[in-house]
Amino acid sequence: MSAVRWAYAFIDRPYAEFGAACDFWVRVAGARLSELRGERGEFVTLLPSGGDPCLKVQGVLDGAGGAHVDLSVEDVVGEVRRARSLGAVPVHSEPGLEVLRSPAGQLFCLVAWQGERVVPGAVEPRSRLDQVCLDTPADAFDAEVAFWAGLTGWPEVGCDGPEFRLLTASPVRLLFQRLDSGDVASAHLDVACGDRSVVRAAHEGLGAVRVGEGRAWTVMRDPSGGIYCLTDRTP
Repeated sequence: MSAVRWAYAFIDRPYAEFGAACDFWVRVAGARLSELRGERGEFVTLLPSGGDPCLKVQGVLDGAGGAHVDLSVEDVVGEVRRARSLGAVPVHSEPGLEVLRSPAGQLFCLVAWQGERVVPGAVEPRSRLDQVCLDTPADAFDAEVAFWAGLTGWPEVGCDGPEFRLLTASPVRLLFQRLDSGDVASAHLDVACGDRSVVRAAHEGLGAVRVGEGRAWTVMRDPSGGIYCLTDRTP
């Protein structure tokens, strides 16, 4: 049985764009904002109309942002020890929260489980932000997938193409995309869409712009400058 009891997808955006990110993603998620948290009011949770929250926004001081995942566990200290034995590197520690870096360089957090268990449903137009894609250099790809599989205990399912691997869980899945060797590890968000063209139009109405097209996805830029993808999947 997995020690991970819940997961959060974090929408990381530059602090100067924090308000724009919140305005966009709270409407995309059909949610409302929690009270702001942190020394600078840089954290907020998107509270769904039904189910338990699984999305948060963070204003970061350095870099362009991206995404990361928080894994909720009952024994944070014990899971930190296990994560380090698998190759994670500690970055920051405070009561109930541990920030670590995966072997390929992806930041993630281990946090205390607060009893979340009910997955939010899809919103209209039929869609749901349910996936963090970990963009991983080719020379670290297989080892990185093995690290996350060992850490989460989530099962792997087949993907369409050798450049992708997928670990499934609710409410947030982990997709791994193979980059060229030498690239820097990063992460972005994926939104499952019942009808990608309809969802795209809705997001464009909220200020997002299309960046490019793939065989089953559309690359978008949100009003805060962050890249994410609309994907052909059941929400």
